[in-house]
Amino acid sequence: MRVSLQNFSLTTQEATIRIQRAKTSYQAAFAQHHTQQGLTRISWVTWTIIAVTTTLWVLTASQAALATGAHSIQAILIHITHNALTIQPQDDQAISKVLIADGAKYNAFIIQGQYWRFITPVFLHVNALHVGLNMLNLLFLGIYLERLAGHLRLLFIYLVCGVISIIASFYFTPHELSIGASGALFGLVGAYSVFILMHRQAMNRQGIPAIIELIVIIGFNLALGLVIPNVDNYAHVGGLISGCLLGWWFMPYYKVSAHDTLTDTHRLSVRWPLALLTILGTLLLAIIALHLNGTKS
Repeated sequence: MRVSLQNFSLTTQEATIRIQRAKTSYQAAFAQHHTQQGLTRISWVTWTIIAVTTTLWVLTASQAALATGAHSIQAILIHITHNALTIQPQDDQAISKVLIADGAKYNAFIIQGQYWRFITPVFLHVNALHVGLNMLNLLFLGIYLERLAGHLRLLFIYLVCGVISIIASFYFTPHELSIGASGALFGLVGAYSVFILMHRQAMNRQGIPAIIELIVIIGFNLALGLVIPNVDNYAHVGGLISGCLLGWWFMPYYKVSAHDTLTDTHRLSVRWPLALLTILGTLLLAIIALHLNGTKS
C-alpha cells in the first residue's frame, strides 16, 4: 500500500490549520469580556432574570398563603416556610390555582387563546426549593455564558429555549401543569455543550474530558426526572435540543477577516436573518402543537 507523502503533508497541514483556528476562536471568545468597560462588564441579563423570577415567586407564594387564610406577614411567612421543600397536601390546590391564574402552562387555557402561557411559565416556580435551585444554576451558568456570548445573545437563547420547552410540555404532557426555568437552563447547557464541541480541538485531549463531563451532568439531571415525581422531562429535552441548535447557530465563533482582524461570525448583528427565522420557526412549532393538540382533544 502506497501513501502519497504530498497528500499526507497536506492532510497534516489542514489539521494544523483547523486546530489553530479553533484555538484562536476559543481564546478570542473568552478574551472578549475583558475588553468591555463599565456596565457592559456586568452580567445584567442574568441578574435581571434572577430578580424578576424571584420577585414573581414571592408574589405567587404570598397569594397562595392568602388564599389559604393567612392574613398577616407572620402567617404568610409560616405558610411559605412549610411549603419551602415540599408542597403540603392541604396547600396543593391553593398553590395550583394561584399558579394557573398567574400564567402556568395549562393546556385548556392555551387552547382557548391564552398564548402568552408559552412564555410566562418559565418565570414561575412552585416553592423555595424549586426557585432556589433553578436560580442558583442560572447564577453560575448565566454569568459565565453572558460573559462568553454577550447580553442579548444569552437573553435570546434563554427565552427561545424556554418557550420551546413549554411547547414540548404542552404537546407531550397535555394534562399536566408545568412551570419553571429548568427547560431554559437545559437550553443554556445545550448551547454551551455545542460551543465546547465547536472548539474541542483547542482543548486538552480534544475536549473529550469536558464533553464527557457535560454528558454526565445532562444524563444525571434527566435521570432525576425519571425518579422524582412532577418533573417535566419533556420540557427539559425540548430545551436541551433547542439549546444545541441555537448554540450551533449563535454561540461565538471567531474567524480572521480579510482585514486580519478577529470577527465573531455568529454574533446576532451578523446572523439576524437566522435569528428572525428562529423566532418564526418557534411560532410555527407552537402553531403545529396547538393544531395537533386541538385535533387530539
